[in-house]
This record gives sequence, structure tokens and C-alpha cells, in this order.
Amino acid sequence: MNQRQLFQQHIAQTSPAPIGLEIVKAAGIYQYDIQGKAYMDLISGFSVANIGHSHPNVVAAVQQQAAAYMHLIVYGEFIESPQVAYAKLLADYLPATLNCVYFTNSGAEATEGAMKLAKRVTGRSKIISFNKSYHGSTQGALSVMGDEYWRNAFRPLLPDIYHYDYNSPDAIDAIDSQTACVILETVQAESGITKPSTAWLQSIRTACNNHCALLILDEIQAGFGRTGTLWAFEQYQIVPDILLLGKALGGGMPLGAFIASHALMSTLTHHPVLGHISTFGGHPVSCAAGKAAFEVLLQENLLATIAEKEKLLQQHLVHPAILSVQTAGIWASVRFSNFEQNQQIIHRCIEKGLITDWFLFAPECLRIGPPLITTNQQLIHACDIILQAIDEVALS
Repeated sequence: MNQRQLFQQHIAQTSPAPIGLEIVKAAGIYQYDIQGKAYMDLISGFSVANIGHSHPNVVAAVQQQAAAYMHLIVYGEFIESPQVAYAKLLADYLPATLNCVYFTNSGAEATEGAMKLAKRVTGRSKIISFNKSYHGSTQGALSVMGDEYWRNAFRPLLPDIYHYDYNSPDAIDAIDSQTACVILETVQAESGITKPSTAWLQSIRTACNNHCALLILDEIQAGFGRTGTLWAFEQYQIVPDILLLGKALGGGMPLGAFIASHALMSTLTHHPVLGHISTFGGHPVSCAAGKAAFEVLLQENLLATIAEKEKLLQQHLVHPAILSVQTAGIWASVRFSNFEQNQQIIHRCIEKGLITDWFLFAPECLRIGPPLITTNQQLIHACDIILQAIDEVALS
């Protein structure tokens, strides 16, 4: 059997038609297939490779930590310096109330931990979430996912979950004395990059305060500078009670986290003891890689370049076939008339050496979210390839 046949036979498939590129190397903004063809990564491995692939600082951190030690014991029992150092660094760049980090293996696990924490702190079970939201695919995260198409096949799910439209005033009115938490993406990703209104998000914060409910903000995709500030919530002058991180958090290694105050997080240590545990959460190699990547993001001042790159996307993504472009920093969705047209354009882009994809709840939209290190010239070149692909699809 060839490699593709082995892939199809032995790797659990998540869709009927995976992209199926066989990549043997990745560096910077490029991935290279087995024939040596270079592909510009326009989606950063779904917002993971914010500083690009295989950054030498990250590779060195991984090698150094792997040589020292890898797994030692269940998370939280031994003092592991990579965990401590990274948690301290994150806390240094977060508001004072977000000072205690629980590292997980993934963003979905961060969602699960945050939901448990909200129930434990408040003693309540009601959770408010939003249509067209995505927080992971585990059963708890799936319960708060904002689309019945994906939820229905796996019912029964968690009870007492209520879904509202993003930016809807009805969600504010629904927050009451029975609410454990409100969970939402600071910028909604899979709906095609949807921003909240500042007034609405601030009203959500106020309503949570008034009813002693917790506000969980999911920045698993939006964090680490993607939207133009280190944390997207900075743009709305609010602070969550719990922050969810993942994707870029690990610098290319698997890592997630839910972050809250020490006072809130301490409730997981008693009644019951070991209220939340993980074998591999906060793996020392992942923490070393994530810390190195975060330091690169800060040292290279990449955030200062995002606003200009966002303008470039808006200026260059102009075509009669493009119905709209929504941006949040160096993150965009390009809307076409239907999924079939978008899929053809995506395939043409990949043929031309440009990796892109669609959005879970907006399949008619093409995804753009390249590494933050992408230069202006590279970004313009990517836009030119998209426009060429559109023209070819229109002519076919």
C-alpha cells in the first residue's frame, strides 16, 4: 500500500474528503510536501503557528527540555519548572485577577475544566452559550457548541444549557440568579470572524457581576495577538473571570489552559479533593515550547504590525465574486455565494501552493489566519493567489 492508502486505512478519518497533503517539513510560513513543493500556510495550522513553524527558539526549548525530563507524575503533584515559568510569564501579561493557570492538553479540555470550575464556584448548573460558537468536541464542550447539526447525533448532552444569538440582547436578559456562567468567544471564529459590539459585551459582563455568575471568555483562537492586541478582550475594556487559551499557547505543541484567580481555582482542591486532574496536562515539553514561542511574540514586537496587515487584507481582497470580507486583525473570512464555489477556490489555492480552508458554521467563507510573522509582501502575494483562483473558478 502507498502512504495515502495507509493513511485512509489506519488513521481515523474526520471527513469523507481530507486535504491529504503529505508534508515532510515546515518552517516559517511554509510547509513542504514529499515532492519538495512549498505551500504558504494561510491558516497557521488553525491559529497554532502564530510565530510560524519550527522557530529555532522553540525547537531549542523542546530539545533542551526533552533531554532533561518529560513526563514525571500526574499534573500538579511535582514542581515542574517549565510549568511554573510559563504560568508566571502568562500572569505577568494578564490582568491581576487572572493569576492562576490550570494547564490542559487542549482547548477542549480547557473548556471542560472551566465549566466544572464555574459549577463548583457558584453551586449552579445553568450555562448560557451562543449559536455558531465552537469550544471543542468533547461532550461538555459539544453541549455548549452553537449548532444542532453537530450536537444532535451525540445526545443526550449536558442539561441546563441555553443558546442565544451572538450580540443578542436576549442573552443579557437570560442571565439570572440560577446562572453558573456565560461562555463565549471574545471574537467568534467559526461563524466567519464575528465581533461583538462593545456595549453588548460590557453588558454581559455587568449582568454576570449583578447575578454573581462567572464570565468565561474563549480566546483559544483569538489569543496571542491574532486580533491585534495580546488578548482580544483588551479591546472591549472588560476582564473575564475565566480565560480559555489553546492553539498558539503551545508554540506548536499540544497545550491548553483555563486561567482564573487563585481564589476561584482553589475550589477545585477540596470537596472533593482532586476536583480536576490530568495525567499529561501541562506537559513540560509543551510548556517549554509555549513559553519560548510567547517570548518570541513579545520580543519581535509582532503586535505592532497587525493593524497594517489587516488594512492590506481589506484593500487587496476585492473582487466581484467576493460578497464580503470580515476581519479581526490578521484574521479574516472571505464570503462567496455558496460552499461549492468556496471549495473550488480553496482547492485552486492549494494547487497554487496556498493552504486555506473554510469555517465550520460559515462554509461559504474562505479562512485567512496566517502566522503573525507573515510580511506585507507575502500577505499581498497570498491575496493575489486567492484572486487568481477566483478568476479561474469563474471561468471554469
